[in-house]
Amino acid sequence: MADPGRRERLAGRLQRLRPGSVRARATLGASVVVAAALGVASFALVTLLDLNLLQNAETAAEQQAVAVSELAADGRLDPLPPPAHGADFIQVVNAAGKVIAASANLAGRPAVSTERPSTVGIVRGTWDLSPLHDEHRQRVVQVTTETSTGLVTVYAGTSLRDADAADTTTTATLLVGVPLLLLTVVLVTWWVTGRALRPVEAIRAEVAEISDRDLHRRVPVPRSRDEIARLAATMNTTLDRLEASGVRQRQFIADASHELRSPITVLRTQLEVALAHPDPALWQELVRGALEDTARLQDLASDLLLLARLDTAEPTAMASVDLSDLVGETVDGRRTDRIPVRVRTGSEVTVVGNRLWLTRLVTNLLDNAQRYADSRVDLVLRVEPGTGTAVLEISDDGPGIPPADRERVFERFTRLDDARSRDEGGAGLGLAIAQDIASHLGGSLAVADSERGARLVARLPLEQP
Repeated sequence: MADPGRRERLAGRLQRLRPGSVRARATLGASVVVAAALGVASFALVTLLDLNLLQNAETAAEQQAVAVSELAADGRLDPLPPPAHGADFIQVVNAAGKVIAASANLAGRPAVSTERPSTVGIVRGTWDLSPLHDEHRQRVVQVTTETSTGLVTVYAGTSLRDADAADTTTTATLLVGVPLLLLTVVLVTWWVTGRALRPVEAIRAEVAEISDRDLHRRVPVPRSRDEIARLAATMNTTLDRLEASGVRQRQFIADASHELRSPITVLRTQLEVALAHPDPALWQELVRGALEDTARLQDLASDLLLLARLDTAEPTAMASVDLSDLVGETVDGRRTDRIPVRVRTGSEVTVVGNRLWLTRLVTNLLDNAQRYADSRVDLVLRVEPGTGTAVLEISDDGPGIPPADRERVFERFTRLDDARSRDEGGAGLGLAIAQDIASHLGGSLAVADSERGARLVARLPLEQP
């Protein structure tokens, strides 16, 4: 059984041997791939060259051997047949092993082979022939044919000196050229990857310097239109969002502190008055005012908590919700309000969402409409054909929202000039919460054109079958 500690130490050593930078890993990977490709190509080149030269030598020897064998079969054999172009020697041996003809360079020499073929045919092979005193191999073709005196065997050989010389030269060239080419690939890859990764290092260095107080800084965007340039642009976009989020958060904290300070101040004043004037006749009025301010604080704290949850995108339970039933239940609970709500809804308007969030969305829109309406609030719920969208429209006959303020009304703690009083204006969070809820559910909330008053339109995706 292997020692676990030994395996861990071995794995640690291998991990330390692994290149640590992208540049080094890219260079190593390119070097390994190129080295493997060059090795395979070099082996294939030498092999093909050797096979081609060997085939040429064999063809020349075979042509000479066949020609001599035909002469022997016809009884016209020359005792000293001259080798043709491409052949180095010729020898003719009878069935008894006697040399009956040979080229001048083998004159008086014994048979080049001790084997005696018993059948007619051609045999090809590569031999080392010491009688020729040639340090190179010979490609020998052996042709056995029938003559009037019996079987004779013709041996024709061609030296492979050209093939051996070509192999030696090619191998030496590859032994020098391949390492030089591989070194060139390593250097070029190292330089190219370093140059390509230089903007990444600049981006990293800049990001490392950016703190939560320096979100206005941006990373440099290289002039090239490649992936690194898109990365830098995306990172700057992310920093834009972070900066905007930080500004929004600081503004939110400042506005929340301001909104909380007013009711807390009033509540403290009432308690101090009650403590300074222990008159039971005043206590009921002071306690009533304190309860109103406490309720306002409670509502404000609830709104702030919901906004914080929406900002952090905390996961919430989603389910199928019949928006028609939800709207009906919400309106039924408001029949005693100062301004009645006229409802017109379609059937089976089903969306996917959180029921409490959807109820808060409808409630906030109705509260806003009733706060500013003179005598009428209309709610229309319908399905927009061909878009898979549920449309919730709430309109009133109040003073309306000026076009210049249609985006601003959804900002947190924003109240228009005619709604800044404590009694009518609220905290300015209702529409901001409603829009955030619609956005988190995959929809939208916006102010639409209206002949009179304000018309707010929420769009939510329908449940897909």
